Amino acid sequence: MEDGKNNMENLKVIYEDNHIIVVEKPANIPSQQDKTNDIDMITIIKKYLKEKYSKPGEVYLGLIHRLDRPTGGVMCFAKTSKAAARLSEQIRNKDFEKTYLAIANGKFESETGAYEDYLLKIERTNTSKVVEKNKKNAKYAKLEYEVLKYNSNTNLSVIKVKLDTGRHHQIRVQLASRNHSIYGDQKYGSRGKQLALWAYTLKLIHPISKKGMIFKSIPEPEKNFSELKDIMSIL
Repeated sequence: MEDGKNNMENLKVIYEDNHIIVVEKPANIPSQQDKTNDIDMITIIKKYLKEKYSKPGEVYLGLIHRLDRPTGGVMCFAKTSKAAARLSEQIRNKDFEKTYLAIANGKFESETGAYEDYLLKIERTNTSKVVEKNKKNAKYAKLEYEVLKYNSNTNLSVIKVKLDTGRHHQIRVQLASRNHSIYGDQKYGSRGKQLALWAYTLKLIHPISKKGMIFKSIPEPEKNFSELKDIMSIL
């Protein structure tokens, strides 16, 4: 793992103003500090803001949403508590829309579709599974998908996924439950070593100006999905 200074210097800022900062999270860096104590996005961005603006004392940064550690892509953070509160409200009201790119095993029966399930998080293994609706602590989960490309030689599909809910490992477990596990997702029984899941677009309403905004992060096949650069050529 690179040290904090190098990560800060390599931080890719997609958009920044006085209220929000939108960045590209690299794969395999935690959104926030975890038990590994590896450098995380909160720490990297706080150091960036402190140095850029010569801020004294503690820098405020609001974590609005998370990405799983192996997942890279676009993330938005709040630079003020007011922005954080308003963006969090957008998430509750489903005005904060996220789409992902994934490379999944197998050929899908239809080019577009939706999956609706009830998911249960298993704390002991840090996984989730599809369960019956009446299972205690089960949470409703829905996603919509569109197949962008299918490669018969590798039996892999490039899909775009829109999340209607944000459950633990939602895309990973819902796809895996239908024999479409994401390439590289060893936790859910897939081949490969590099998780092929990327936060592609983020649509939100600016917390102060109220202007609708869309941010995009396109993975670089050579860098982010080197094992899959041929099928990623569609992007």
